[in-house]
Order: sequence, then C-alpha cells, then structure tokens
Amino acid sequence: MASEMPTTGTQYGHIVCTPGVVGGEPRIAGHRVRVRDVVAARDLGGLSPEEIASSVYPGLTLAQVYAALAYYEDHRHQIDRQFAAEADFTPQFLQQHPELARDLRPDKD
Repeated sequence: MASEMPTTGTQYGHIVCTPGVVGGEPRIAGHRVRVRDVVAARDLGGLSPEEIASSVYPGLTLAQVYAALAYYEDHRHQIDRQFAAEADFTPQFLQQHPELARDLRPDKD
C-alpha cells in the first residue's frame, strides 16, 4: 500500500498543498486544479468566477473558485513566480524536445 503524502491545509477553505501533487503548488482540495489554473481562466481567458465553475471546471463549486482567487490575491508574488517559471521553461523544453510538441493552432489558409 502506497503511503499518502501529507497534505497541508491553508487558512483558505478549499485550498491545500501536497508535496508530489501538481508540484506541491496550492490547489483546490480534492482536485488537481491549481490556484493558478483558476487565475489563468480569469485573467487570460477573461472568464467570471461563475463561468469558471460552470464551464471550465464544472467539478468545482463557486466557493472553491472564489477561495482560489482569494488565495491568489494574498499570495500574488508566489503565484506570479510560478507563472513566470513555467513561461521560461516552456520554450526551452520545446527547443530541446521538438518531437514531443504538436502545434494545435488552426491552419491559416
């Protein structure tokens, strides 16, 4: 039987951190949805919390979405560093491993 990783709660209901689960990043309890995934849906996708809960992550409640956004507002520097690290990593990974990438953008004919 595999041992479970210790999950650390936060002062934000619904938000936990578990080493080995989504890189230990803050996430919605019981899901693999990171706080920054919810933030990206709002900030990059232009979606409201209601739209995020109903269409992007229908397994989440509106309270969970708001908890993720509240966590972000109080930990903006930490989460923004995670966004930046991924933005730096992606082009480097694609350059080193082009065979693992597919361009899913529609053709511009």
